[in-house]
Amino acid sequence: MKLRLFGACLIVSAVASTASAQSALDPASAAGTVSTTEPLPAVEHDDAVLNKAEPDVVVVDLPTTMRLPLFKSNFRLTHRFAGNLRRGSFGDQASSLFGIDQGAIIGFEYRVAVAPHAQAAFYRSSFDRTIQLHGKYDAVRQHGSLPVSLSGLASIEGTNNFKEKYAPSFGAVVSRTFGSRVAAYLTPIWTGNANASLDAITHDHGDDDHSVAAERHQSTTSIGVGARGRLHGTTYVAAEIVPRASGYAPGDPAYGVSIEKRVGAHMFSLTFTNTFGTTFAQVARGGAGGTLYLGFNLGRKFL
Repeated sequence: MKLRLFGACLIVSAVASTASAQSALDPASAAGTVSTTEPLPAVEHDDAVLNKAEPDVVVVDLPTTMRLPLFKSNFRLTHRFAGNLRRGSFGDQASSLFGIDQGAIIGFEYRVAVAPHAQAAFYRSSFDRTIQLHGKYDAVRQHGSLPVSLSGLASIEGTNNFKEKYAPSFGAVVSRTFGSRVAAYLTPIWTGNANASLDAITHDHGDDDHSVAAERHQSTTSIGVGARGRLHGTTYVAAEIVPRASGYAPGDPAYGVSIEKRVGAHMFSLTFTNTFGTTFAQVARGGAGGTLYLGFNLGRKFL
């Protein structure tokens, strides 16, 4: 009797184990369990998932709507070499290594997501020893019936290590991505005290009425337009131009183009601009005709 009971227990145990194994291996059963208990997360709304059409926090100098996961960060290094590529012969340019021998305006930035969809950033440029403190709130993200992403911007910058010539900026970034290939940007920004630090930012504009313009206009409203396209794999091209809609507007609108390569969490951009300004106020002050400066951006994300 005991042997029969022991044998029956063994049979029941074996049948139960077999059924359990078949249930675990059955994909239909597994799919049914997932769909009825807990839905899969919406990966497209995960800030840690790279949008291949928007791989960096800037186009060339203008900000993008790229998000950072909470408490994650990004480091950015900028160089704008002082040699004018449109001055002198090709031999002259080659002899100075295309402007590299003439020094560079160097900047570095560290930004971190201090709250969901909110970033705070510190940027320092050797250009007039300017420090910019700025923030971005990514209010709307493109998905479904929402055709664009929208971010709000606020900034304050000061020269001489944030001791003088303060210039506040307020604006927004409106973007639209097209698949994983193209991203387009519209960036209206108002900048106060845009006529500050004129001697450092003139770029030989050749305008004799700077002092008169400075007295009439102390702010600038600019509307930046930019785009980035992914050519193949992790290779991109980007371009931007920043016309001034009203206010203080010396020289030509600032513009820039770049050729880019993304390697893992790194983004390297070889840039060509008509200004070596990189902060909101510096870019709002414009560039100069007949100039082109070689430079680069190097970004590193810590996700």
